[in-house]
Amino acid sequence: MVEPETFTFLADLTTNNRKVWMDAHREGRDDALRNFTGIATTLHDYADRFDHNVADARIKPKQSYSKFFQEARDRVGPGLYRTDVDVFANAGNPSEDVGYYLHIEPGNCHAGAGLFHPSKATLASLRARLVDDLQGFKELVNDPEFKEVFSDGIVTRKALNTVPDGFDNNDPAAKYLKMVGLGCRKDLPDALLLEDDVIEQLVDIFRSASPLVRYFE
Repeated sequence: MVEPETFTFLADLTTNNRKVWMDAHREGRDDALRNFTGIATTLHDYADRFDHNVADARIKPKQSYSKFFQEARDRVGPGLYRTDVDVFANAGNPSEDVGYYLHIEPGNCHAGAGLFHPSKATLASLRARLVDDLQGFKELVNDPEFKEVFSDGIVTRKALNTVPDGFDNNDPAAKYLKMVGLGCRKDLPDALLLEDDVIEQLVDIFRSASPLVRYFE
């Protein structure tokens, strides 16, 4: 699934996050990009086992993973480049639709479903859905299988201190309304992603996460 050289490249990029280094290691970068393209294709090929909407969608593998270069407005830390990559399996746009993902980062790999970098309009839509059917969402996250696989429950990349404008701090959905994007994740050891048959475990993880995707469709 993930090639050893891809982990090596990402680890080296973490300690050499500069344009001059990236320019000198274009071959390693291109090999990693080919690996991500192959992973995206594999996830789509197996999608009929966890989500028929994804399986029926037209895949664009090179648009199905996050890019290394970070725009200034999205930059995290001082480096120009992301040192982790998300490979997506989506029925729509990975930046606009809740879908499945495999996060590849040395020492911090995981898989699950969600939308962690939504646009302003999409985030508003997610919040409206939560307000309209909080009970349905609670039933989803409290399902025994969901809780067993995703022991951390619903997670987010960023949480606000207060609910956004237009919502009440006492709203029963306040915990989730504060989340700037949300999803679920199951941690995976790096070594597991080096195995060819890890796809079977990823399919099981995605199948367990599918109720979250369907909820926001």
